[in-house]
Amino acid sequence: MQDKYFAKKRITSSIILLIIFAVTYGSMILTEFSLVKGFSSIPKAFEWAFSNFFPNAKSLDRLPNILDKLIETLLVSIAASTLAAIFALMFAIAGSNTTKVNNFFSTIARGFATLFRNIDIAAWSMILLFSFGQSALTGFFALFFVSFGFLTRAFIEVIDEMSNSSVEALQATGASYFVIIFHSVIPSSIAQMISWMLFVIETNIRSATLIGILTGTGIGFAFDLYYKGMNYNAASLVVIVIMVSILMIEFISNYVRRVIL
Repeated sequence: MQDKYFAKKRITSSIILLIIFAVTYGSMILTEFSLVKGFSSIPKAFEWAFSNFFPNAKSLDRLPNILDKLIETLLVSIAASTLAAIFALMFAIAGSNTTKVNNFFSTIARGFATLFRNIDIAAWSMILLFSFGQSALTGFFALFFVSFGFLTRAFIEVIDEMSNSSVEALQATGASYFVIIFHSVIPSSIAQMISWMLFVIETNIRSATLIGILTGTGIGFAFDLYYKGMNYNAASLVVIVIMVSILMIEFISNYVRRVIL
């Protein structure tokens, strides 16, 4: 009986693999993609990068302007993440099975979280461009909406996981709803919530580069401007600045997580 089960499982896995290979091969034919040409072009790509895509003395003159754009990007990312976390906490309390007021508000809160989370950040940027144009406000709201949806979902799970037993204990003593929220739910969940907020800040700083290209603001716009102007030396300096800033933010974020958790 067990041999038949494993034999059936192997057959199913083989069929799935064959389907994947068939779809891949069909896609390569339709797109006229050559695997040989793709791999053979890699050495030329590295050769071009090492020949053109590196900072020089002239590009360093643009460093102050690049740093100004970087600071703008960092501030927008942190502000959007922090404000999103505040709103997400309120919606998470309403949506959590542990702290919900009723099923109607819980469904509404979870629905908003699903809606905002599942629309890609690039799509939000394109939608908001029609309302706010190419401005930092467009990038701020795009980051805010996606962060809000993600954090609402994350906070709901944290509350349900961390606060269930303590909430039941306070309910047994006859504590009011707000006493339960401020003396049980938030204290028991705050460390995990801060950890999630730091993760979102890291993610938003990475995403803000793409948003800057679409909205014409921040460090992403600086990269787009230099790259399209074929100033590859300055564009490479922007990439290095972004990489260093992301590594620093991640280091700080990991340190804070170790302290609070």
